[in-house]
Amino acid sequence: MNASHAQPLKGRVALITGANTGIGRVTALELAGQGAKVFLACRSRERTQPVVDVVRGLNPAAPAEWLPLDLGDFTSVRACAQAFLARGLPLHLLINNAGLGGFRGSTASGFELAFGVNHMGHFLLTQLLLDRLKGSAPARIVTVASRAHTRVRGIDFAAVRRPTASMLSIREYGVSKLANVLFSAELGRRLQGTGVNTYSLHPGVVDSEIWRRLPAVMRAVMRLGMITPQEGATTTLHCATSLAVAAETGLYYSDCAARLPSAAGRDPALAADLWRHSEQWAAAVPAGA
Repeated sequence: MNASHAQPLKGRVALITGANTGIGRVTALELAGQGAKVFLACRSRERTQPVVDVVRGLNPAAPAEWLPLDLGDFTSVRACAQAFLARGLPLHLLINNAGLGGFRGSTASGFELAFGVNHMGHFLLTQLLLDRLKGSAPARIVTVASRAHTRVRGIDFAAVRRPTASMLSIREYGVSKLANVLFSAELGRRLQGTGVNTYSLHPGVVDSEIWRRLPAVMRAVMRLGMITPQEGATTTLHCATSLAVAAETGLYYSDCAARLPSAAGRDPALAADLWRHSEQWAAAVPAGA
């Protein structure tokens, strides 16, 4: 077999958030198997190191690395970006994969927990890495959203600065996933002509750890009909690697095909408003705070 076909991503560099479990882990393994050098940006070295070791075995020529990252803490996000940039490597794939649901509270940087981790952390990380992505073009930014974005009609910009209000955080999770869809679409518009394309996606209803804080009975019911992380990673990998979508940007995908998001998810005015608020909020929390 021709080496270029065996490792089509040889020489490419990918950074994946939340890559120590679930579809993030599967994504890391697959990209490494295709030849990419993979950075796993996660909170825990202890939980991430076993995955790093497996990934390194798949691609010893470009060993995987762990980057500490707590998406709820802007100081950690900035440190993660700086640690990557200091290596002087290109960046061809940024996979905004990490997420949480079923948790309540606020992030260290002052946002409703799901919104702060699922959207704001990824918004800031992407901004900090954007120049490197542009300099590495063609490049792709893939953001794992959810069809849960269809369950909400908009974003209360005051509420996302307060602790979680609902008991199970289902609504807040939907708002955070709507933010993922809107962010990816707006980013695609802003990056037109740069060679950096954006994609958001619904991975399917995946049996992962994302809802691990929900009551056991509810988790058991939710598991009925869920797909495996291997199946759930399929659309992420399609957006990240498929030549079929190389000329597409700013779209939303499910089952490896572009789909129409909700009315709110395709509202350019709401997307622009979200961008403006997110930019202001990220700038308002200084480095080291």
